Amino acid sequence: MMLIMLAGATAGLGLYLLVKVFVQPAPGVAATLARLDAGRRGTPQPVGRAQPDVRLGGIDRARLNIGSRLEAESAARGWQFAKVRLDLAIMNRPFSLHLGTKVLLAVGALVWLPLMAGVLRLIGPNLGTTTPAILTLAGAAMAFFLPDLTLRKEAEERRRHFRHVVGSFLDLVAMNLAGGRGLPEALMAASSVGDHWAMARIRQALSNARVIGVTPWDGVSRLGSELGVEELRDLASALALAGDEGAKIRHSLMARAESMRRKELTDVEGQAGERSQSMLVAQLLICAAFLLFLAYPATSQILAS
Repeated sequence: MMLIMLAGATAGLGLYLLVKVFVQPAPGVAATLARLDAGRRGTPQPVGRAQPDVRLGGIDRARLNIGSRLEAESAARGWQFAKVRLDLAIMNRPFSLHLGTKVLLAVGALVWLPLMAGVLRLIGPNLGTTTPAILTLAGAAMAFFLPDLTLRKEAEERRRHFRHVVGSFLDLVAMNLAGGRGLPEALMAASSVGDHWAMARIRQALSNARVIGVTPWDGVSRLGSELGVEELRDLASALALAGDEGAKIRHSLMARAESMRRKELTDVEGQAGERSQSMLVAQLLICAAFLLFLAYPATSQILAS
């Protein structure tokens, strides 16, 4: 009876999801207003975002097709996925490809795990039906959320590299200001040094700001909001104060760069301390296992006598 109820619930859930996917939903007010506003503005590309390099072929085409359909459905329902989009922006990956990867991994787990359970049933002990079904559902859920966990880790690492580049960028801007350049010229000249991906994103954000007719610090602020880098938004506020109020900015930029380097050094020392503690725990476990190995013969002799 339990297996029948589980199979019925699974089939009902699949039928419900199938209907939700293929039935055109009534768009929400927020989604409709956002679509109308984007159409009025001509749907510009986000500031500072390069076109992702997507090679369509085989599994990539399937991922992109599935992800595009899911992205359209989520947009019609007003689902934003703001945190995931921030991580994808810093990684320069399309949202549709990420959704397609999640779905294909989950489907692959739903197909592969029952096959492995069938093989084990043929060559080994009978695991029954309930245990493989539960393991399959758990494996599919883990496979569905695994890309999100991997993306979050990669995005945090990439943001850490971006902050390091921002510190160097501030030093370069201060040097250009000391050489007599104006603030917009100093920003563009500093961003033109080097071909690192972070410097290229800053340079593209400044170029787009000039094209669309906004100030460079507005472009920097938009880039910080798009990538989820708070340091860029703080920098944009300081640059706006200098550009609008005529405040002295060179010493402030140098102090800000020094503060970012100190914070980065503190983070590195904290990570080193965590790894040292992890190594200490591993050494204690090895010692405990060795003592258990030495004490086992004597303990077994005492218990046997």
